[in-house]
Amino acid sequence: MTLNFEPVNDLTGPGEAKSNLDLLARLFPDVVTDGSIDIDALCGLVGYDAASSTAEAFGLRWPGMADARRLSTLPATGTLLPKPEESVNWDSTRNVLIEGDNLEVLRLLRRAYTNKVDVIYIDPPYNTGNDFVYDDKRTISQAEHETAAGQRDDEGVLQAGEGSDRAQDRRAGAFKHTAWLSMMYPRLLVAHHLLKESGAIVVAIDDIEHARLKLLMDRVFGAENFIANIIWQGGRKNDSRYISVGHDYMLIYAKNEGVLRQAETRWREKKPGVDEILARASQIWLSHEDKVAANEAYKTFLKGMAKKGATAGVLRFANLDESSGRPYNADRDLSAPNLRASGNYDIYHPVTKKAVTRPQGGSGWRMTEESARRMMEEGLIVFGDDETKVPRGKIFLDEMSDQVAESVFSQERTSAGKALVKLLGEDIFPFPKDVDIVARWLNIVTGRKPDALVLDFFAGSGSTGHAVMNLNAVDGGNRRYILVQLNEPVSMGSYSTIADITRERLRRAGQQITEKQTPDAAGIDTGFRSYRLAPSNVKAWDGRPDQLNLLEAVDNLVPGRTAADLLVEMMLRLGVDLTTPLEAREVGGSTLYNLAGTLFAYFGTGITIERANEVAKALVAWRDEDPGDADTTVVVRDTGFVDSAAKLNFAAALEQSGFTTLRSI
Repeated sequence: MTLNFEPVNDLTGPGEAKSNLDLLARLFPDVVTDGSIDIDALCGLVGYDAASSTAEAFGLRWPGMADARRLSTLPATGTLLPKPEESVNWDSTRNVLIEGDNLEVLRLLRRAYTNKVDVIYIDPPYNTGNDFVYDDKRTISQAEHETAAGQRDDEGVLQAGEGSDRAQDRRAGAFKHTAWLSMMYPRLLVAHHLLKESGAIVVAIDDIEHARLKLLMDRVFGAENFIANIIWQGGRKNDSRYISVGHDYMLIYAKNEGVLRQAETRWREKKPGVDEILARASQIWLSHEDKVAANEAYKTFLKGMAKKGATAGVLRFANLDESSGRPYNADRDLSAPNLRASGNYDIYHPVTKKAVTRPQGGSGWRMTEESARRMMEEGLIVFGDDETKVPRGKIFLDEMSDQVAESVFSQERTSAGKALVKLLGEDIFPFPKDVDIVARWLNIVTGRKPDALVLDFFAGSGSTGHAVMNLNAVDGGNRRYILVQLNEPVSMGSYSTIADITRERLRRAGQQITEKQTPDAAGIDTGFRSYRLAPSNVKAWDGRPDQLNLLEAVDNLVPGRTAADLLVEMMLRLGVDLTTPLEAREVGGSTLYNLAGTLFAYFGTGITIERANEVAKALVAWRDEDPGDADTTVVVRDTGFVDSAAKLNFAAALEQSGFTTLRSI
């Protein structure tokens, strides 16, 4: 394969319009001709009749919907600038915090993280009527909205119900909902690409947009992938005029529920108090020689756990096994569900030696006689005082410690705000997400996966990142997060933007966790890499005559950008994880970067033929230190060579050494 200097920014990525067209052409070559799609041919191939754009169809629609959808397919034009000085443990962390508009950031992440995210948790703006701070370059006026919605013609507003004092309210409300939907739609479309097939998304919302969000999620993720509508009752509002509406919702969708079903996935969580009860039971058992005394001490301990919120389903495990000390209850029904010959035998009471009463119904025992004998030898059957009581089997707490989550739960909201004030030392962020609630649902929908990748592109104060670190601190996991937060100005406290609050919250939360770590629990990732959205490092040409000046066009890169800036843009364009291990060596007066052996980058300038040979030799030697199976890509600066001869010499040297892909920025 002949190497060439294909520009990195000419690439297309998953979900972008050009890539979608290429994919369609590969699937159905007959429907794409000269870059145009034959809709009738496509409908015929998939077995549908072509329908006009005005045909009636079921589903959510609003003025501006097509424009909003188009935004999701646009290629990213910006880049992320690395900010090690704002970060914590830059070299070792695998967590990422990005400041900037989340739509452009999501488009930037699409190449590296498509089908990589395990769970998305977002708490988007609740659409209280305030102006949106998200600028998607498609804002329409009230009049334009009314025209698109059929509420205005050339002569003015079409009043439904002349003189109605609610007509203006209805028009304003419709415009408000339209703007919110057009903000959410493209972001959810891109987010859908990022989720793994086994992934899930959790979206928090209130009554104002709940109904519309449900229909929007049905459209983006498919109604067949709807999992649950969670209701969080957060407190009573006694000043409400009609009803105390103190609840919010969390809509949960799978990326592909069929994949979860095929894998026999079941979402479960630990019953509250289980871990503490099991740990304390073990301590009590080991510290008491008298097993009767141990059992009494354990029962006393359980009474205290009831006051700490342990549920009845856990507290009923009120006995310690006589041989192992494991908490158990005698709730297992030993009767057979139907009549069977193998269960037709007698079990004898260990004290009276008489046959015990068989289960009612005469169906006999569920286990064979041999199994019953083994269970009695192992102490797994609990007998009554005499043979008149039907014996029961033991159920151990450590075997029944999980439970399915309920769709309705109650927890006061005020605790989240108080905790953030305590952490930051000032009250500067209203209504933060509750870290414990976020952690709980992240753990549930990932199946307690210890290395899950979590994305939150409405990061706010950073509760999701805090929750991920807390989960890792509890179970020693390696979960990691990607947070995105707009640099929205704030007028309270000592912070300039919400993103400033996010960074500081993560710093302090991470420090708290680090200080509490025991030596055997060390190694929890409490750092993060900070990035800021910015225009591309490559100068954009907007057609102005002064940009045709050949002397000014010698360097195609934005002045002041560093090699590290170029490296990050290259990673984004080529689809490389932002936390990929990086090594660097000095070669020929500039830095040669190595990303896990699959990608090398060199952004030096003034490269002569001699220096090109030096860099090529260094590339080959470094690659051969740890040769891998993956193709290796090399990226260089487009204007880094003194002439075409140096460029061609460099490409030839790499080709002879087995490199297959050479790109430039």
